[in-house]
Amino acid sequence: MGKDMASVITLTTDFGTSDAYVASMKGVILTVNPEAVIVDICHNIEPQNVLQAAFILSTTYRYFPEGTIHLAIVDPGVGSQQKAIILRTPTAFFLAPDNGVLSYIIDETDRMPDNSAKQTSANSEPRKLGGGLEAVAITNQDFWHQPVSATFHGRDIFAPVAAHLSLGVTLSSFGDSLSYIYAFPMPRPYNDRGNLIGQVLHIDNFGNLITNVRSNNLPAEGITITIGKQQIHSISQFYAETEGLAALIGSSGYLEISLKSGNAADFLGAKAGDEIQLKGV
Repeated sequence: MGKDMASVITLTTDFGTSDAYVASMKGVILTVNPEAVIVDICHNIEPQNVLQAAFILSTTYRYFPEGTIHLAIVDPGVGSQQKAIILRTPTAFFLAPDNGVLSYIIDETDRMPDNSAKQTSANSEPRKLGGGLEAVAITNQDFWHQPVSATFHGRDIFAPVAAHLSLGVTLSSFGDSLSYIYAFPMPRPYNDRGNLIGQVLHIDNFGNLITNVRSNNLPAEGITITIGKQQIHSISQFYAETEGLAALIGSSGYLEISLKSGNAADFLGAKAGDEIQLKGV
Protein backbone atom coordinates (compact mmCIF):
# COMPACT_ATOMS: atom_id res chain seq x y z
CA MET A 1 0.00 0.00 0.00
CA GLY A 2 1.54 3.30 -1.07
CA LYS A 3 2.28 5.93 1.55
CA ASP A 4 0.23 8.51 -0.29
CA MET A 5 -2.83 6.28 -0.60
CA ALA A 6 -5.53 6.81 2.02
CA SER A 7 -6.48 3.57 3.75
CA VAL A 8 -9.98 2.20 3.12
CA ILE A 9 -11.85 0.76 6.11
CA THR A 10 -15.34 -0.71 5.68
CA LEU A 11 -17.96 -1.28 8.36
CA THR A 12 -20.61 -4.03 8.48
CA THR A 13 -22.66 -4.16 11.69
CA ASP A 14 -26.07 -4.79 13.22
CA PHE A 15 -25.94 -1.45 15.05
CA GLY A 16 -28.53 0.32 12.88
CA THR A 17 -28.39 4.03 12.10
CA SER A 18 -30.73 5.51 14.70
CA ASP A 19 -28.12 5.44 17.48
CA ALA A 20 -24.59 6.81 17.79
CA TYR A 21 -22.76 3.47 17.85
CA VAL A 22 -21.45 3.63 14.28
CA ALA A 23 -20.46 7.29 14.60
CA SER A 24 -18.41 6.57 17.72
CA MET A 25 -16.52 3.81 15.89
CA LYS A 26 -15.74 6.24 13.07
CA GLY A 27 -14.59 8.84 15.57
CA VAL A 28 -12.11 6.38 17.13
CA ILE A 29 -10.79 5.39 13.69
CA LEU A 30 -10.32 9.00 12.58
CA THR A 31 -8.62 9.94 15.85
CA VAL A 32 -5.93 7.34 15.13
CA ASN A 33 -5.82 7.85 11.35
CA PRO A 34 -7.40 11.13 10.17
CA GLU A 35 -6.70 10.13 6.54
CA ALA A 36 -8.75 6.93 6.67
CA VAL A 37 -11.52 6.52 4.11
CA ILE A 38 -14.46 4.88 5.90
CA VAL A 39 -17.15 3.12 3.85
CA ASP A 40 -20.42 1.81 5.30
CA ILE A 41 -21.34 -1.54 3.76
CA CYS A 42 -24.42 -2.24 5.91
CA HIS A 43 -25.62 -1.42 9.42
CA ASN A 44 -29.06 -3.01 9.07
CA ILE A 45 -28.04 -6.61 9.62
CA GLU A 46 -30.74 -8.29 11.69
CA PRO A 47 -29.66 -8.14 15.35
CA GLN A 48 -27.06 -10.83 16.04
CA ASN A 49 -27.62 -12.52 12.64
CA VAL A 50 -24.07 -13.71 11.99
CA LEU A 51 -24.94 -15.64 8.82
CA GLN A 52 -26.64 -12.64 7.23
CA ALA A 53 -23.60 -10.47 7.93
CA ALA A 54 -21.31 -13.15 6.53
CA PHE A 55 -23.28 -13.27 3.29
CA ILE A 56 -23.54 -9.48 2.85
CA LEU A 57 -19.80 -9.08 3.36
CA SER A 58 -19.03 -11.90 0.92
CA THR A 59 -20.94 -10.21 -1.90
CA THR A 60 -19.18 -6.87 -1.41
CA TYR A 61 -15.55 -7.12 -0.33
CA ARG A 62 -14.08 -8.02 -3.73
CA TYR A 63 -15.12 -4.66 -5.21
CA PHE A 64 -12.79 -2.71 -2.92
CA PRO A 65 -9.13 -1.89 -3.56
CA GLU A 66 -6.49 -4.42 -2.61
CA GLY A 67 -5.44 -3.98 1.01
CA THR A 68 -8.85 -2.74 2.20
CA ILE A 69 -9.60 -3.39 5.87
CA HIS A 70 -13.09 -4.81 6.51
CA LEU A 71 -14.71 -4.68 9.96
CA ALA A 72 -17.63 -7.08 10.48
CA ILE A 73 -19.11 -6.55 13.94
CA VAL A 74 -22.12 -8.77 14.58
CA ASP A 75 -21.42 -10.39 17.91
CA PRO A 76 -23.96 -12.21 20.09
CA GLY A 77 -21.05 -13.14 22.40
CA VAL A 78 -19.65 -9.64 23.02
CA GLY A 79 -18.04 -9.42 26.45
CA SER A 80 -17.46 -13.19 26.60
CA GLN A 81 -14.16 -15.06 26.20
CA GLN A 82 -14.68 -15.20 22.42
CA LYS A 83 -11.62 -14.07 20.48
CA ALA A 84 -11.39 -10.90 18.44
CA ILE A 85 -9.37 -11.69 15.33
CA ILE A 86 -7.71 -10.29 12.23
CA LEU A 87 -7.74 -12.46 9.10
CA ARG A 88 -5.41 -11.60 6.23
CA THR A 89 -6.17 -12.98 2.78
CA PRO A 90 -4.12 -12.39 -0.38
CA THR A 91 -6.20 -9.26 -1.12
CA ALA A 92 -7.62 -7.82 2.10
CA PHE A 93 -7.80 -7.72 5.90
CA PHE A 94 -10.86 -8.71 7.94
CA LEU A 95 -11.47 -7.84 11.60
CA ALA A 96 -14.27 -9.67 13.36
CA PRO A 97 -15.28 -11.71 16.37
CA ASP A 98 -14.31 -15.36 15.93
CA ASN A 99 -17.90 -16.52 15.55
CA GLY A 100 -18.21 -17.59 11.91
CA VAL A 101 -18.91 -14.17 10.39
CA LEU A 102 -15.92 -14.68 8.05
CA SER A 103 -17.10 -18.10 6.84
CA TYR A 104 -17.66 -17.12 3.21
CA ILE A 105 -14.33 -15.29 3.06
CA ILE A 106 -12.47 -18.38 4.29
CA ASP A 107 -14.43 -20.68 2.01
CA GLU A 108 -13.82 -18.63 -1.12
CA THR A 109 -10.09 -18.31 -0.42
CA ASP A 110 -9.49 -21.87 0.76
CA ARG A 111 -12.30 -24.09 -0.49
CA MET A 112 -12.22 -27.60 0.89
CA PRO A 113 -14.87 -30.17 -0.20
CA ASP A 114 -15.12 -31.71 3.26
CA ASN A 115 -16.26 -28.37 4.68
CA SER A 116 -19.40 -28.18 2.55
CA ALA A 117 -22.89 -28.95 3.82
CA LYS A 118 -26.37 -29.62 2.44
CA GLN A 119 -27.99 -27.17 4.83
CA THR A 120 -26.75 -24.20 6.83
CA SER A 121 -25.61 -25.28 10.27
CA ALA A 122 -26.59 -23.25 13.32
CA ASN A 123 -23.16 -23.85 14.84
CA SER A 124 -19.76 -22.73 13.65
CA GLU A 125 -16.82 -25.13 13.90
CA PRO A 126 -13.04 -24.68 14.16
CA ARG A 127 -11.44 -24.68 10.71
CA LYS A 128 -7.74 -24.98 10.02
CA LEU A 129 -6.45 -22.14 7.88
CA GLY A 130 -4.98 -23.13 4.55
CA GLY A 131 -2.45 -21.47 2.32
CA GLY A 132 -2.95 -17.79 1.60
CA LEU A 133 -4.67 -17.15 4.93
CA GLU A 134 -3.13 -15.80 8.11
CA ALA A 135 -4.90 -14.90 11.36
CA VAL A 136 -4.04 -13.43 14.76
CA ALA A 137 -5.95 -12.98 17.98
CA ILE A 138 -6.26 -9.30 18.96
CA THR A 139 -4.71 -9.43 22.43
CA ASN A 140 -2.24 -6.52 22.55
CA GLN A 141 -4.07 -3.88 24.57
CA ASP A 142 -1.59 -1.19 23.51
CA PHE A 143 -3.75 -0.70 20.41
CA TRP A 144 -7.12 -0.63 22.21
CA HIS A 145 -9.17 2.42 23.19
CA GLN A 146 -9.21 2.66 26.97
CA PRO A 147 -11.20 2.06 29.05
CA VAL A 148 -12.70 -0.93 27.24
CA SER A 149 -16.46 -1.33 27.55
CA ALA A 150 -17.60 -4.90 28.18
CA THR A 151 -20.42 -4.41 25.68
CA PHE A 152 -18.88 -2.29 22.91
CA HIS A 153 -15.79 -3.98 21.53
CA GLY A 154 -16.59 -2.53 18.11
CA ARG A 155 -15.61 0.91 19.38
CA ASP A 156 -12.91 0.03 21.91
CA ILE A 157 -11.07 -2.88 20.25
CA PHE A 158 -11.94 -3.35 16.59
CA ALA A 159 -12.08 0.31 15.51
CA PRO A 160 -8.70 1.40 16.96
CA VAL A 161 -7.00 -1.80 15.81
CA ALA A 162 -8.31 -1.27 12.27
CA ALA A 163 -7.00 2.29 12.32
CA HIS A 164 -3.55 1.21 13.51
CA LEU A 165 -3.51 -1.54 10.90
CA SER A 166 -4.29 1.07 8.24
CA LEU A 167 -1.20 2.99 9.35
CA GLY A 168 1.03 0.01 8.59
CA VAL A 169 1.35 -1.70 11.98
CA THR A 170 2.36 -5.31 11.29
CA LEU A 171 -0.13 -8.11 11.80
CA SER A 172 2.00 -9.87 14.41
CA SER A 173 2.03 -6.74 16.58
CA PHE A 174 -1.64 -7.19 17.50
CA GLY A 175 -1.41 -10.65 19.04
CA ASP A 176 -0.54 -14.30 18.68
CA SER A 177 -0.89 -16.25 15.45
CA LEU A 178 -3.88 -18.59 15.05
CA SER A 179 -3.97 -21.83 13.06
CA TYR A 180 -7.75 -22.27 13.41
CA ILE A 181 -10.70 -19.91 13.37
CA TYR A 182 -14.42 -20.63 13.50
CA ALA A 183 -16.53 -21.01 10.36
CA PHE A 184 -19.89 -22.40 9.33
CA PRO A 185 -19.82 -25.29 6.84
CA MET A 186 -20.93 -23.67 3.58
CA PRO A 187 -24.15 -25.10 2.12
CA ARG A 188 -23.71 -26.14 -1.51
CA PRO A 189 -26.27 -27.42 -4.01
CA TYR A 190 -26.42 -31.21 -4.27
CA ASN A 191 -28.03 -33.78 -6.56
CA ASP A 192 -30.94 -35.87 -5.35
CA ARG A 193 -32.44 -38.38 -7.81
CA GLY A 194 -31.81 -36.18 -10.81
CA ASN A 195 -32.81 -32.92 -9.15
CA LEU A 196 -30.48 -30.19 -7.99
CA ILE A 197 -31.34 -29.11 -4.45
CA GLY A 198 -30.29 -25.67 -3.24
CA GLN A 199 -31.41 -23.32 -0.52
CA VAL A 200 -32.22 -19.68 0.10
CA LEU A 201 -29.18 -17.91 1.59
CA HIS A 202 -30.54 -14.40 1.93
CA ILE A 203 -33.62 -12.24 1.36
CA ASP A 204 -32.75 -8.74 0.19
CA ASN A 205 -34.55 -5.47 0.84
CA PHE A 206 -36.79 -5.99 -2.20
CA GLY A 207 -37.91 -9.44 -1.08
CA ASN A 208 -35.81 -11.25 -3.68
CA LEU A 209 -34.69 -14.72 -2.61
CA ILE A 210 -30.96 -15.17 -3.18
CA THR A 211 -30.02 -18.86 -3.33
CA ASN A 212 -26.75 -20.78 -3.21
CA VAL A 213 -27.17 -21.91 -6.83
CA ARG A 214 -24.74 -20.36 -9.32
CA SER A 215 -24.97 -20.18 -13.11
CA ASN A 216 -22.52 -23.06 -13.56
CA ASN A 217 -24.81 -25.27 -11.45
CA LEU A 218 -27.74 -24.87 -13.86
CA PRO A 219 -28.73 -27.60 -16.31
CA ALA A 220 -27.50 -27.03 -19.86
CA GLU A 221 -31.01 -26.87 -21.33
CA GLY A 222 -34.57 -26.24 -20.15
CA ILE A 223 -35.22 -26.00 -16.44
CA THR A 224 -38.05 -26.16 -13.93
CA ILE A 225 -37.51 -24.44 -10.59
CA THR A 226 -39.73 -25.39 -7.66
CA ILE A 227 -39.96 -23.41 -4.45
CA GLY A 228 -42.78 -24.12 -2.06
CA LYS A 229 -45.83 -24.85 -4.20
CA GLN A 230 -44.72 -22.58 -7.05
CA GLN A 231 -42.86 -23.45 -10.25
CA ILE A 232 -40.81 -21.32 -12.65
CA HIS A 233 -40.01 -22.72 -16.09
CA SER A 234 -37.26 -20.48 -17.42
CA ILE A 235 -34.35 -18.25 -16.48
CA SER A 236 -34.94 -14.53 -17.09
CA GLN A 237 -32.29 -11.97 -18.02
CA PHE A 238 -33.67 -9.11 -15.91
CA TYR A 239 -36.24 -8.52 -13.16
CA ALA A 240 -39.13 -7.12 -15.19
CA GLU A 241 -38.83 -9.53 -18.11
CA THR A 242 -41.80 -11.71 -17.11
CA GLU A 243 -45.00 -11.34 -15.12
CA GLY A 244 -45.23 -13.01 -11.73
CA LEU A 245 -42.36 -14.97 -10.25
CA ALA A 246 -39.07 -14.99 -12.13
CA ALA A 247 -35.70 -16.68 -11.73
CA LEU A 248 -32.50 -14.97 -12.83
CA ILE A 249 -28.79 -14.77 -12.06
CA GLY A 250 -28.41 -11.64 -9.95
CA SER A 251 -25.53 -9.24 -9.53
CA SER A 252 -24.06 -11.40 -6.76
CA GLY A 253 -23.68 -14.31 -9.20
CA TYR A 254 -26.35 -16.42 -7.47
CA LEU A 255 -29.74 -17.57 -8.74
CA GLU A 256 -32.47 -15.27 -7.42
CA ILE A 257 -36.25 -15.60 -7.26
CA SER A 258 -38.10 -12.30 -7.72
CA LEU A 259 -41.67 -11.09 -8.15
CA LYS A 260 -42.43 -8.32 -10.63
CA SER A 261 -43.86 -5.30 -8.78
CA GLY A 262 -43.98 -7.33 -5.60
CA ASN A 263 -42.14 -9.07 -2.80
CA ALA A 264 -41.26 -12.69 -3.60
CA ALA A 265 -40.49 -13.60 0.03
CA ASP A 266 -43.88 -12.36 1.24
CA PHE A 267 -45.71 -13.97 -1.70
CA LEU A 268 -44.07 -17.35 -1.07
CA GLY A 269 -43.89 -17.10 2.72
CA ALA A 270 -40.20 -17.92 2.26
CA LYS A 271 -37.28 -17.50 4.63
CA ALA A 272 -33.53 -18.07 4.61
CA GLY A 273 -32.77 -21.77 4.69
CA ASP A 274 -35.79 -22.82 2.59
CA GLU A 275 -35.18 -25.45 -0.08
CA ILE A 276 -35.27 -24.81 -3.81
CA GLN A 277 -35.41 -27.63 -6.38
CA LEU A 278 -34.16 -27.45 -9.97
CA LYS A 279 -34.82 -30.00 -12.67
CA GLY A 280 -33.60 -29.97 -16.26
CA VAL A 281 -36.13 -30.76 -18.97
